[in-house]
Amino acid sequence: MGLGALGICQLQPTPVLCFVLVALLLSGLITDIFDGILARRWGVATPKLRRLDSTVDLIFWLCLLLGIISLRPAFLAANAWPIGVVVGLEALTYAVSYVRFRKEIALHTFFAKGWTLLLAATLVQLFLNGKAGLLFWACVYAGILSRLEIIAILCTLPAWATDIPSLYHAVQLRQRKRLS
Repeated sequence: MGLGALGICQLQPTPVLCFVLVALLLSGLITDIFDGILARRWGVATPKLRRLDSTVDLIFWLCLLLGIISLRPAFLAANAWPIGVVVGLEALTYAVSYVRFRKEIALHTFFAKGWTLLLAATLVQLFLNGKAGLLFWACVYAGILSRLEIIAILCTLPAWATDIPSLYHAVQLRQRKRLS
């Protein structure tokens, strides 16, 4: 089944288009980093805003995935299984959060932030030359591990929370709740 059957157009990876997509990716990444910094500095980083930030981030990355599907369909076809595992684990994190807390995730863990940077670098390489080699596999494994950490955090937290940096911090929160 081709991309047209899925309602997705295939784009020709011209240098200009690739440059535009990389510029959009990097500007989206930079603004995401700075909006979080500014929100915390200005004291407006409420739980609702952090949830919205996570939702917007998810939409942003899904749009980039559609860009890769349209621009580099051969890469996607050759790597559908590992990409599907990471996307499936991402969906599972949301399912666990909704089942446990009736809210979407907004953890913003250290590992997830690192994976985001690795994912951005991988996508830049894919947009520019259609290959990612070892960077792609590092991104896949980091994505799997970061999603598993988030699931572990969600299963550990005594109550829904935002901005939990790591599983260690979630365990600390659980122990404090048990002592109270």
